[in-house]
Amino acid sequence: MTSLKDKTVFITGATRGIGREIALRFARDGANIVVTGKTVESSAKVKGTIHETAEQVEQSGGRALALQLDIRDENAVVAAVKAAADRFGGIDVLVNNASAISMTGTMATPPKRYDLMHQIDARGTFICSQACIPLLAKAANPHILTLSPPLNMNPKWFRDHVAYTMAKYGMSMCTLGMSAELAPQGIAVNSLWPRTTIATAAVEVFFPEAVAGSRKPAIMADAAYAIVTRDSRSTTGNFYIDEEVLRSQGVGDFERYAVKPGTRLFNDLFLD
Repeated sequence: MTSLKDKTVFITGATRGIGREIALRFARDGANIVVTGKTVESSAKVKGTIHETAEQVEQSGGRALALQLDIRDENAVVAAVKAAADRFGGIDVLVNNASAISMTGTMATPPKRYDLMHQIDARGTFICSQACIPLLAKAANPHILTLSPPLNMNPKWFRDHVAYTMAKYGMSMCTLGMSAELAPQGIAVNSLWPRTTIATAAVEVFFPEAVAGSRKPAIMADAAYAIVTRDSRSTTGNFYIDEEVLRSQGVGDFERYAVKPGTRLFNDLFLD
């Protein structure tokens, strides 16, 4: 395993939740964190901003560049990647975390909501990866890590929210294809997904009953760290589960990650 000290990590959706937690975990190594997201002003409804995360990154030991970014805009993505490279000299790791969700069936999913999920999830992952690849190809241990599930064709995962499943699986298909495509360049491309629900704003909205039986975002951050500090040439094309990653690192006690230790945990979506 290598350190992320002085490595540059570009994270989408880093204002809150898992993206923010990954930023802070990597910052403890002394990494340069490019904090991207749309939120620049906090409100009662939307908590956390790119500037607040950037400040916390620097307090944690890293260096930060906060960039307001809507990853649906390919020109803005290219400009943000250039700004990151100009500031820090390159990009070593891309974390595709930004995602939109709507747990609705076919007739309850307006085209506008369908488009939003696919533009942010699948297309956003593709565009951000595309923009970063030329810089990643120059890095010593380059990684693309996408927060998306294993590809599971069980109809139960399509039946109740087919549009969302398609969007998330689009992210996973980027991992499947790009890992093979970029292997000759030594760029690792992997996905990471939680074994249990994670206490984020999305879970609070769509699965409020699961919050007490969830784990904290820190488990995903620790698993992400374990992945991107591995040798990129021998760590690619995987659909990792957070708990399995940490068990392989010798972690046996997961109660510290529980929102409410001792409570029965809820399994996350897409895992049979």
